[in-house]
Amino acid sequence: MYSVKGSKGTNPMNNGYDVFAESYDALMAEVDYQSLADYYNSMLGSPSGILLDLACGTGRLSAIMAGKGWSVIGVDNSVEMLSRARQHKEITYICQDITELDLYGTVNAAICSLDGLNHLYDEAQLRKALERVSLFMEPGGLFAFDMNTVYKHETILDNHIFVKEADQIYCVWRNFYQGKGVVDITLDIFTECEDCSYNRSFVQIREKAYDLDIIRGLCEQSGFEIMGLYDSITTNPVNANSERVIFVCKKISPV
Repeated sequence: MYSVKGSKGTNPMNNGYDVFAESYDALMAEVDYQSLADYYNSMLGSPSGILLDLACGTGRLSAIMAGKGWSVIGVDNSVEMLSRARQHKEITYICQDITELDLYGTVNAAICSLDGLNHLYDEAQLRKALERVSLFMEPGGLFAFDMNTVYKHETILDNHIFVKEADQIYCVWRNFYQGKGVVDITLDIFTECEDCSYNRSFVQIREKAYDLDIIRGLCEQSGFEIMGLYDSITTNPVNANSERVIFVCKKISPV
């Protein structure tokens, strides 16, 4: 099962995250948020100040990062995802498209996990999101994010079907590679009712993977310096078979 996250940006295919919110945490139960938080925290250094969790979904990672000592702002544009996230009372949540990020002030660090930025469907959208993060980032602040690779979309996801079962939930996950880094994902989610019938929800998602040089260039154009590039949730170098790449960037100049 491959993870998706809460609604991310202006992507016409990503039309079902409010529907997906009801079953999201149950279907993503295998995600080790504690290890993910430990990793991102190690990339960012000792908690100090305000952390932006971009495309935060139901806020599970936000809550753990807050427990580490960060003052967390979670941003997502799915109302239903955020309605579940708000059970974590110590966090400020804002419902916004990440390409139109507009905060009250600056942040000291930022993260975007579980391929959030892959939901931006072209380079202009990705650059806009990076520029908005940079605009609200203190000089010297770090932005750590992961993105699925073209290799993963072409090889791992293409035409593969995954089935996921959780308590009273059954999900069929289909992937269709469209070329140029784009994969279309459909989720058929069946939720058991009290009368033993099932409600069916249909979710469409589109993700786009980018060549690493394109991502690197857009980061630099947005005022960031690349401090590290790693294979998945490790400190190993990226290789030809990397499925997910971690970028660690430092804000060095105005946009």
